[in-house]
Amino acid sequence: MLGSLLGGRLYDLLRGHPVMAGSLALMGLGMFMVPTTPILWLLALLLFLVGLGEGAVDVGGNTLIVWIHRSRVGPYMNGLHFFFGLGAFISPLVVAWAIVWSGEIRWAYWLLAAGVIPIVIGLLRLASPQPIAVQDRHAARQPLNWGLAGLSAFFMLLYVGAEVSVAGWLYTYAIELELADVTSAAYLTSVFWGALMIGRLLSIPIAARFRPRSILMVDLIGCLASIGLILALPSQGWALWVGTFGVGLAMASIFPTVITWGERRMTLSGHVTSLFLVGASLGAMFLPWLIGQLFVSLGPSSTMIVILADLVLATILFGVLMVYGGAPRDGAED
Repeated sequence: MLGSLLGGRLYDLLRGHPVMAGSLALMGLGMFMVPTTPILWLLALLLFLVGLGEGAVDVGGNTLIVWIHRSRVGPYMNGLHFFFGLGAFISPLVVAWAIVWSGEIRWAYWLLAAGVIPIVIGLLRLASPQPIAVQDRHAARQPLNWGLAGLSAFFMLLYVGAEVSVAGWLYTYAIELELADVTSAAYLTSVFWGALMIGRLLSIPIAARFRPRSILMVDLIGCLASIGLILALPSQGWALWVGTFGVGLAMASIFPTVITWGERRMTLSGHVTSLFLVGASLGAMFLPWLIGQLFVSLGPSSTMIVILADLVLATILFGVLMVYGGAPRDGAED
């Protein structure tokens, strides 16, 4: 969260690509040093620095791509988030390969750290996009709608909380209800991430053809139907597998589409984008924690109940956003 807030300010004040390159370099250096650090407090400090860099890179990717493509950002934003999913899919394979090849995990950290180097070099060779406020003086004079920005950040909190909760608790949920053994539960988690990655790939052409509000409405209905199926048939293993795939597919394009929708109503500076990412981080922290508090006392079924309640609240907030957000600025199609 701190990296998101600081990074948002830096992108507004400095050239974007050097800021992103520096943030990636900070991540890479921290990743490289983690497996060589034998002191716990120093390890915590290194991971804190990696988190700072990750927060700034996340804000930078979402902000700079808006500055480049403006109202046509939809498919490009979904393409960006497809690669987030691809990275989440590949990195465990890198870890597994490193352990098989060397017998230890440190090579996974070193390989992932080395992968940052060509990206840093490439970014430093590219001209940085100009902020929207510089490109468009009219946009720069428009006051920020803090209410809309806050509601959008809260929507991000609810969505990301649901996504992280499904990904983090699905394995334990399946084991505790005896719907899967250890191996099958691991595959079930992979199905969720695989569906998310497929959904983000499919969302690239979809975002070029359909309005953001229509995409979000279908996504939320798909999420509710998928979690509802799991809750309606709690003892049926096939319902858990189908629901898991369905919720991953439906969740895939929500995050990038919210940013695309917001761009059509607000001037997305680095600071505004950082608010969205802070909301997302709070959701990722709070909802899985809440499920953890209820899991033992109320049973495993509380996992899907909490996620469904969160998604219902997100759907209600979606309706509020559609009304409160008003028409797109500058005649952009919505």
